[in-house]
Amino acid sequence: MASERNEAVQYWLVKQEPEDYAWSALVKDGRTAWTGIRNYQARNHLRAMREGDGVAYYHSGDAREVVGVARVVRAAYADPTAAVGDGDWSAVDLAAVDALPKPVTLAQIKADAVLQGMALVRQSRLSVVPVTAPQFVRLMQLGGGRMPGR
Repeated sequence: MASERNEAVQYWLVKQEPEDYAWSALVKDGRTAWTGIRNYQARNHLRAMREGDGVAYYHSGDAREVVGVARVVRAAYADPTAAVGDGDWSAVDLAAVDALPKPVTLAQIKADAVLQGMALVRQSRLSVVPVTAPQFVRLMQLGGGRMPGR
């Protein structure tokens, strides 16, 4: 049973200001190191990510919408942007999978029975949060996206 649990795909949501690193930049780059997270709870979420996990890419700031789907391509490792003595921080690598044909807005998320309980809504200041499988499926339904595979 434990090995089955270890193989299950998990889902996440990462937030980024489009002015700092837009979805289009990830698409252009193909892959990026997700660094610079300096919140302990968000760091712990990074550490729980595994290769192959699905990631909803959310533009924060004025946009406030899920715009793309990524996949974890390297599990947590020491964040190379952390200064010595700055703490024990982690990073993961993400790869772009697909843009959502119809971005899913925060207003849609708050109004949807399946999505309104998302950590994005409950813990709005965290930049990395878990998403349940039913929530991720619902995001894909609303946005016209496809589920990422391992």
